[in-house]
Amino acid sequence: MDDKKMNKREDKINSESGSGQGKGMPRRTVLKALAGLPVAGYLGFQVMKKNKYDSGKRSRIIKELGLDSVEFPVSDYGSRRHEGDLIRIGIIGFGVRAKQLSNALGFMHPEDVEARQRSNNLQNWLSQEYLNVAVTGICDVYDQHAENGLATASNRIRPGGENAPELPVKRYRNYQEMLADKDIDAVIIATPDHHHARISIEAAKAGKHIYCEKSPALHEDELHELYETIKNSSIVYQLGHQITQSTVFQQAKEVIKRDLLGKITLVETTTNRNTASGAWIRHLDANGNLKPGDEKSIDWKQWLGNTPYVPFSVERFYSWTQWFDYDHGMIGQLFTHEYDAVNQLLRIGIPKTVMSSGGIYYWKDQRDMPDSLHCVFEYPDRELTLLYSGNLASSRSRGRVFMGHDASMELGNNAIITADRNSTRYAKGIKAGLIDPGAPMISFNPGAGQIDAVSSASERYYAARGLTTTTINGRQVDVTHLHLREWLNCIRENTTPSANIDMAFDEGITCLMAHISYVEKRMVEWDKENRKII
Repeated sequence: MDDKKMNKREDKINSESGSGQGKGMPRRTVLKALAGLPVAGYLGFQVMKKNKYDSGKRSRIIKELGLDSVEFPVSDYGSRRHEGDLIRIGIIGFGVRAKQLSNALGFMHPEDVEARQRSNNLQNWLSQEYLNVAVTGICDVYDQHAENGLATASNRIRPGGENAPELPVKRYRNYQEMLADKDIDAVIIATPDHHHARISIEAAKAGKHIYCEKSPALHEDELHELYETIKNSSIVYQLGHQITQSTVFQQAKEVIKRDLLGKITLVETTTNRNTASGAWIRHLDANGNLKPGDEKSIDWKQWLGNTPYVPFSVERFYSWTQWFDYDHGMIGQLFTHEYDAVNQLLRIGIPKTVMSSGGIYYWKDQRDMPDSLHCVFEYPDRELTLLYSGNLASSRSRGRVFMGHDASMELGNNAIITADRNSTRYAKGIKAGLIDPGAPMISFNPGAGQIDAVSSASERYYAARGLTTTTINGRQVDVTHLHLREWLNCIRENTTPSANIDMAFDEGITCLMAHISYVEKRMVEWDKENRKII
């Protein structure tokens, strides 16, 4: 910096560091005063000046982007009373996910209530919005799971307190019995994936509203049958992708709507895990012993459904995701969430072509599913490529990034936007030093419910993946609860939920294309005219 610029900068500091009379100290006086301060005091002064400068810079960036006028939707959460008819729900499959879904509905096992009381972690759940529902049916092929479900649904400690109805809870030995019961209004399907399509089809024909965990179907013919059945019914279908209920997605939609990224030609999504459980080795307890269950307590024939017969196996029962008879592995369990996040924002639909590669490189067991998988989804009509890369032998976080000509957006717990150094839109701001392409430009922070700029790497650290809660009106709310809430509201209001059958069909076809490509080691294509995979 030359002397002239330095003097101007010092004169500005002097004028902003005036006395009580509003006059600035002479330069030598300021330096003398600073010299007498402790080191911490001097650093505090510098931080104060920097904060003031950064605050002004943030304001200018936000104003330049037109974001000072953004008004985020105000949620009615916590103030809405669900006074429509009581909805009686049956849960089909009561494993780990069904337990989480029950909690989100407002039902918790007595042992879990006691555990939360001991850890002073119960009140947040009790303050969860009362949804005016009753779980009146539990169906599971495993006696222990069914008993857990009955105890959970019968527990009187729950959000809603005295308003919660006292209805009996019945165990059904098979899902057909539940679907035939006129006292069941809607079903939650939380079985292994190979049952999803068939149970959903029969539930729709029985007039039951459906909340189904992903994936919607494992085979192309049953996906088409599911789609046609739902479309020709009056039931409300919601696929279990709660991540889009987060406030950050509403903010990310604003980014896309305002075209802050410029033309998006590449989206990269990733998932990394590095534990046995994360690789779906789930049939062993903490001590390495087999979990409970045998042919006397598990209806193995019913569990297998239409899949090829194999002798009873505790390993298959708990770790079913490892085999393609029951699931599409990483595509069905992990990529589905990534696809939904992208499709909800960009509405990309079904790709023209898909090419998958990978293999079993680390977990040397009897699995079918790869532990390293990479898929390329091409959308020539949209001039866009979607990449997915997953690995089950490394926990390195790689994120989810939307890449545009002018900026990129990393979407996790925050939506962090970084300008591209060769951007057309931000060229003047970069040249003027207002925008630093080497650091995040702005951050949409759902925790604060506002837009902020990013001045350090700390924001990137907190932009974590795997959303389980979101912040609404200053409180943490379970996103699964919000997704179920949306489904129930749509049932009462006869409206369409976000993860509806059209979104489920697009996802189902996209995942099937990726799976077929991996298994058959070839590129697959979507025949749009004839609506089939070729």
